[in-house]
Amino acid sequence: MSFATEFRTLSFKDVRRALLERQEVALVDVREEDPHARSHPLFAANLPLSRLELEAPLRLPCLTVPIVVFDDGEGLAERAARRLSELGYTQVALLEGGLQGWRQAGGELFQDVNVPSKAFGELVESERHTPSLDAPHVQALLDREAGVVVLDARRFDEYQTMNIPGSISVPGAELVLRARQLAPDPATRIIVNCAGRTRSIIGAQSLINAGVPNPVAALRNGTIGWTLAGQPLAHGSSRRFEPILGDEVRLAAADAARKVADRAQVGRTSRDEARRWADEAVRTVYRFDVRTPEEYEAGHVPGFRSAPGGQLVQETDMFAPVRGARVILADNDGVRANMSASWLAQMNVEVYVVDGLSAADFSERGAAPAARNAPTPPDADEISPAELAALLQAPGTAVLDFTTSANYVKRHIPGAWYAIRALLDAAVRKLPTAQRYVVTCGSSLLARFAAPEVAALTGKPVQVLSGGTNAWIEAGLPVESGETRLASPRIDRYRRPYEGTDNGREAMNAYLEWEYGLVAQLRRDGTHGFHVI
Repeated sequence: MSFATEFRTLSFKDVRRALLERQEVALVDVREEDPHARSHPLFAANLPLSRLELEAPLRLPCLTVPIVVFDDGEGLAERAARRLSELGYTQVALLEGGLQGWRQAGGELFQDVNVPSKAFGELVESERHTPSLDAPHVQALLDREAGVVVLDARRFDEYQTMNIPGSISVPGAELVLRARQLAPDPATRIIVNCAGRTRSIIGAQSLINAGVPNPVAALRNGTIGWTLAGQPLAHGSSRRFEPILGDEVRLAAADAARKVADRAQVGRTSRDEARRWADEAVRTVYRFDVRTPEEYEAGHVPGFRSAPGGQLVQETDMFAPVRGARVILADNDGVRANMSASWLAQMNVEVYVVDGLSAADFSERGAAPAARNAPTPPDADEISPAELAALLQAPGTAVLDFTTSANYVKRHIPGAWYAIRALLDAAVRKLPTAQRYVVTCGSSLLARFAAPEVAALTGKPVQVLSGGTNAWIEAGLPVESGETRLASPRIDRYRRPYEGTDNGREAMNAYLEWEYGLVAQLRRDGTHGFHVI
């Protein structure tokens, strides 16, 4: 049977109608992240075919959700549709004509990643005229030691990579909760920054919406603007907010956050109702704990997954890719969930905050459990790191590494080849003749799914490295680094122009110009339903 008869197709008009009517729909781009970032519809979520078994159960938790799969003619969509059906999804369709069909039907196409959030941030600035200061102005304030504090709204690991000298790491959802403690004098100017624009804008506007008495501004164009101004960045900084808050500060922030959430028409729910909604399995329900990862691991409400609020607002397409889904947020302070929810509501998300939680409700410790629909990895013939090391002393064994390309370049087993699972057919053709294959990744979980595919393509014995490359390293065995043997191109991750410290000025300027144009693209697209309070 051909794929064409196996799966129905939905047109651009069908998908557009679902978006406008706020029906549940997951528009899924199954290419790798780099080609996805080069061109895709606004609400397309990137779930690469290579990792579907690992990502789909978490990101598409309801098996009856309508899923529309596409690629750009590479032949990945049909394979992905079949795999999703094998995972138990019952409403899988192909996008008519793929990406080219969307374009030919008049659909708007966007570049980069996390585009809904970035476009929304630009809309917020355009409608609320969020105050901002350029890098030289902020540097002058710091040089004069004027009453000013710079709060970095990114994740802590991003902050450590590069930051404004003297700034403090306060990830987005923490800003309203912590600002009064970090700047107790209302005359102190608060500058919020990120790497580019979105989290600076949303962070600054959060403080303004919550009525923080201090003068507030975003650092215009973030660390990109700082770099383009020729001003040096610091690296490896560790300044973070103090986790302990006074009751007066916390209560004032909670009252302000609730008022903002009410203005945004955020829904309210209880722990039991949220659990009942999730158990009904007739709609897509996402339950997120928006506190810090450390707080989450110390104790969280069962069934809730960690999604620090600032990143949730920044990466809605990653955390909650189903448009029309129900999103439920929880915290233990009444600030972070309400502020995060206020932004999601303005992004046309049906969002609720759990009220009435007590300390006893945060009873589950550690990382979140596996998704309920997670598939069992195929049985595999395993080989230990020591046994593999012995095998590699003689020719005849080829090692295939399915980790991310960044991890592979950082360190891998000597002689291993990097491969993308969805491009395995082409990758195998680049390998030297081998009598047997050993497959690995960081933990070997993804490798277990790849093993039978390698066996089918090569007709040779295939083993899985027990514990993956992590176990090899823990055993003290040698590793190498660099782009030594790439059987697949490094397209699994898009290089963001705003991350790292070695980006060219041309790329940074082009990125800023792209962000400035997002509001016009939103108007042309017309499916977003965003509103700004």
